[in-house]
Amino acid sequence: MSDISARKQVVWNYVEAMNAGDFERLASLFTPDAAIHGVVGKGSVDFAMPVWKDLHAALEMHLTVEEMIEEGDVVAVRFKETGTSVAPFRGFPATGKSFELTAIEWFTLDGDRIASRHGVRDSASQARQLGWA
Repeated sequence: MSDISARKQVVWNYVEAMNAGDFERLASLFTPDAAIHGVVGKGSVDFAMPVWKDLHAALEMHLTVEEMIEEGDVVAVRFKETGTSVAPFRGFPATGKSFELTAIEWFTLDGDRIASRHGVRDSASQARQLGWA
């Protein structure tokens, strides 16, 4: 992307690192006290990292930015999230099935790092598409 703000660039870096499974780079984008809010709860980057790694290893998750907006120190993104169940995921069996859903993530930045991230996605739709529900 060209001609985007510094805050949006941080979020683009997050997307690129997440899609690449570059977890070291991903962690470096967050403040030391960042709060990650998601489907499995709230915690630090250390809390979220095992979930992110599982999403890659078991579901081959990929994020495609469909829309990104910025206001002040907040950047919000609507993603198309896709993946395929290739290994067991947090108690659910591998099914070989694929999924596609809408995910929304809301980032609050502190300078050039992410201070908080709230993620919402249609996990029920994902479970149905993967044959878990």
